[in-house]
Amino acid sequence: MNRYFLVIFFLFAISSSKAQIHEIGVFLGGSNFIGDVGPTTYIGPNKLAFGLLYKWNRSPRHSWRFSYTQSQVTSYDEDSDMPSRNERNYRFKNNIKELSAGLEFDFFDFDLHDDRPKFTPYVFSGLSYVRYESLYIENGKYKVDATRGTLAIPIIVGLKGRIFENFVIGFEVGARYSFADDIDGSDPKNSKYKALKFGNLTSKDWFVFSGITLTYTFGDRPCFCTD
Repeated sequence: MNRYFLVIFFLFAISSSKAQIHEIGVFLGGSNFIGDVGPTTYIGPNKLAFGLLYKWNRSPRHSWRFSYTQSQVTSYDEDSDMPSRNERNYRFKNNIKELSAGLEFDFFDFDLHDDRPKFTPYVFSGLSYVRYESLYIENGKYKVDATRGTLAIPIIVGLKGRIFENFVIGFEVGARYSFADDIDGSDPKNSKYKALKFGNLTSKDWFVFSGITLTYTFGDRPCFCTD
């Protein structure tokens, strides 16, 4: 399955117009989970996350962005500040693979053909496709039922700047609201595990990627014209 993600990613990267500027690079950071198992801390990376990303800069203020990110997510009830979770003492691990596409908006002009130093905060959102292991918890232990796919909405905020002529570094935090509730095993998809459901069954699972992006810029100088 990994090679299908990578093929799609590179098809996006090579299919854009020559008369634009491009960025291609890497993401490195950490992941954490927010759901029915473990703490509900918004930013608390505890596992390595890494990925690839490509940006097609359509203007000094916005870019189409495509990325592939993967990580193991894990959470432990013993780390929660909720006494009921401490007493329950569940834990789980899951493997997340995300392919994402959407629009990145820069708060300040970020024309990479301008020789002056450039820094800007930015936001990104779009749509993600996520592969994960559908879990259930039985007798306090998590078990894998199947590998499934779901959609998620990424919400990313960050700060980026050009550090050399052709390199841009960014620092970002990105929450993903998934349409799944079995990443932590609290709401198994398989009906035969219906009796094993627990937690808030009306709330979906979230996971967060926090880290650094480093991209290399290339391509002809674009014409950001209105006519």
